[in-house]
Amino acid sequence: MDYVGRLESGEVFDLTKEDIAKEEKIYSSSIKYRPVTVVVGAGFVIPGMENVLLTMKVGETKHVEIEPQDAFGQRNPEMIKTVNSKIFKERDVDPKPGMIVDFSGLKGRIQSASSGRVTVDFNNPLAGKKLVYDIEAKKKLVEPKEQIIALMEFFGKEKATVSISGGVAEIESDLPKEMNVRAATAILQHVKPEGAALVKVKFTQTFEAKTNQ
Repeated sequence: MDYVGRLESGEVFDLTKEDIAKEEKIYSSSIKYRPVTVVVGAGFVIPGMENVLLTMKVGETKHVEIEPQDAFGQRNPEMIKTVNSKIFKERDVDPKPGMIVDFSGLKGRIQSASSGRVTVDFNNPLAGKKLVYDIEAKKKLVEPKEQIIALMEFFGKEKATVSISGGVAEIESDLPKEMNVRAATAILQHVKPEGAALVKVKFTQTFEAKTNQ
C-alpha cells in the first residue's frame, strides 16, 4: 500500500510517497519512498488502518480518520516517569528537554530536567491523537516467493534471493540475527505455498573473494 498520514492540523507525520514529501517540503534523500507490504490482520499496522485495508480492493483509495483508540491509544499518565539525573551522567548524556532517550529498548522524550531529576514521557508521540490517512491498495501478493521477498524488504533486506523446496524456504540475507528471527517468524506464520505452511526458514550468506583490478 501507499499512504500519507497526517495529524488533524494537516501536518504530515509519515508517508510513502516521494512527490508528497517534496510538495510538503519534508523530503529526505536518506528515506526510500515506496509502497510498503503488510500482512493484513497480523498487526503490521495500527488497528484502524487494518480495518480499512480489509474492506479495500486493489487500486482503491480511501481517505479515513482514525480515532486514538484505533491508532496509538490514549496517553497514559503512568508512562511519564521521573528519573534521577545520575543515570544520565553515568551514560555521559546531558539531558535536555525534547531529547529522545532509550531505556532498554523503551524510547521516551525528555520533558524537563532540573534539580537532579529528569521527567521522561514514554508515551508514543502519536498517543491521544486522531490521525488522518489517505491510503491506496496497490497490489495483492499471492505468489509465495513474492510474499517472502516483500516481507524481507519490510524487515530491511532489499531484493532477497529466495528458493522454496519441500516446505523449506532458503533466503540469502545479511540482516542482523534479531531481524532475521522476526522475518522468519512472520514468514512461517503467513506464507503458505500451495496452501501448506512452511516447516523451516533457512538463512544463508555469500562471501566473494576480492580480485585485484
